[in-house]
Amino acid sequence: MQNIKLVHRSIIRLSSSRIYQDPASCRSAVRKYSDEAVQKLVMDFAKKFRAKGPSTTPATICVVGAGVAGLRCADILLQRGFDVTILEGRDRIGGRVTQATLPSGHLADLGANWIHGTESNPILDLARETNTPTHDWGEGFNIFDEDGKLLEDGKSLNDTMWGIIVQAFKHSADNTATIDPRESLYDFFLEKVQEIFPSQDESGEREIMMQMTEMWGAFVGSPVQTQSLKFFWLEECIDGENLFCAGTYHKILERIAKPALAGAKVRLSTKVTSVETRSDKVTVRTKNEHSFEFDEIVITCPLGWLQKNKAVFHPSLPSRFSQAIDNIGYGTLEKVYITFPRAFWLGSNENPDETPHTGFMQWIAPSYTTSTNPERWNQEVVDLATLPGNCAHPTLLFYLYGAQSVSFSRDLSSMTSQIERDTYLINFFKPYYSLLPHFNDSSKDCTPLQCLATTWVSDDLAGNGSYTTIRTGVQQADRDIEIMREGLPGRSVWFAGEHTAPFVALGTVTGAYWSGEDVAKRIARSYGGDGVGVFDEGEGKGVENERAKE
Repeated sequence: MQNIKLVHRSIIRLSSSRIYQDPASCRSAVRKYSDEAVQKLVMDFAKKFRAKGPSTTPATICVVGAGVAGLRCADILLQRGFDVTILEGRDRIGGRVTQATLPSGHLADLGANWIHGTESNPILDLARETNTPTHDWGEGFNIFDEDGKLLEDGKSLNDTMWGIIVQAFKHSADNTATIDPRESLYDFFLEKVQEIFPSQDESGEREIMMQMTEMWGAFVGSPVQTQSLKFFWLEECIDGENLFCAGTYHKILERIAKPALAGAKVRLSTKVTSVETRSDKVTVRTKNEHSFEFDEIVITCPLGWLQKNKAVFHPSLPSRFSQAIDNIGYGTLEKVYITFPRAFWLGSNENPDETPHTGFMQWIAPSYTTSTNPERWNQEVVDLATLPGNCAHPTLLFYLYGAQSVSFSRDLSSMTSQIERDTYLINFFKPYYSLLPHFNDSSKDCTPLQCLATTWVSDDLAGNGSYTTIRTGVQQADRDIEIMREGLPGRSVWFAGEHTAPFVALGTVTGAYWSGEDVAKRIARSYGGDGVGVFDEGEGKGVENERAKE
């Protein structure tokens, strides 16, 4: 889940909304499922419940994946005295939370770079603890129409669009049982836009508004035409503001990872190829031909990875569980950072603009770029030159999603040099940033120093995508998420990640953090613990990290 230009309080009362009841239900041990095989594995949970009391031999737990969910899970398990091993396929920790250095010397988040919601959000707490600056651009917003002209009433139209989004949240929550699974958020917009602009004289406003709706895709990583209306309520996030992580997630990730790196055995560059459950043990085999045996395993791999690697599990996953994995969508979002010598769009230091172009800027359905953008994909950028203090740098951050992100990732992955990639990106984006104030083609200030683009779509370990989204056609999305969240405790196989998070935090770093914490506590309870001191104090702590190389 990425940027959303909306600050709101929940439009659904906390006492009655499933989305706010869900965090408590996450901790429920047993539910009734329609698939008998899943139900049996869940009920077997009771049979393998460990005896209470201290033990001199801590249970061994494997955590697959050293992203936020895996690191937080390991932290809680270590606190409870378990012997924890983390297997990570990359040569680094962090998963979809990682950074790179721009020509300006500033770090840039390649993955998550927003904190969604400010009320009771542990990630915001960690940002404050680590002195990581955050930012909100407030009312900064500009829209260019299909002819490249700046819309004078862009802010008003944007406010109208988000008003419809709020209505859609409420409509979805109130009517989820009766909404046709085939209905999309786009269908809802068509109806509401016609109501708001009913006359023939307002056809222009209707067309612009429907073009603007396409930008919802930058939030969920999928086109608005495939955004489920029936389960749109699952896209609502924690109350409060949505803040840009101006200081990047670097220090936040360090803080989350510190306990796991200090207390667990960490094996990097170790790709899991087989998870076999037999008797009371789980056998894990890796691509580098290592074999491990554990009491329990927690899979924190991305949803997209699970969808493509179900054959890893032996015996096969129960059909309903496998179906749940396939039913939930996995969005694609890429980022392109374009850094300039100076933020020319803000004016000069001697003559700065009184009302500079700051915050979000959008180019909707551009008709003037037929050679580079025949699909007329909308473009969205956020200005990083107005970040607070020394976080500011003369960079424009473009967001790409859906078909455009797939196309860009495919093209960029085939290019071998930075010059080739920069030329490709500048040729594509120049028609848009050249419409910003003070652009002068002959000025060095308007010539990019370098571009940096992500290619998550080509990243197998990221599941060839970015995060969870709920698409049209799904009939029981909430149940599908609950089934994945419950995991297969009777088989000693547990799952965590943003796709198993509480509904209010699906697709977010906060959701990944909560999911790892929750599954670790459930494992501790299965061994008779109440959350503290399951095993003798000191067991499972301070294990030296290992780095297994292919």
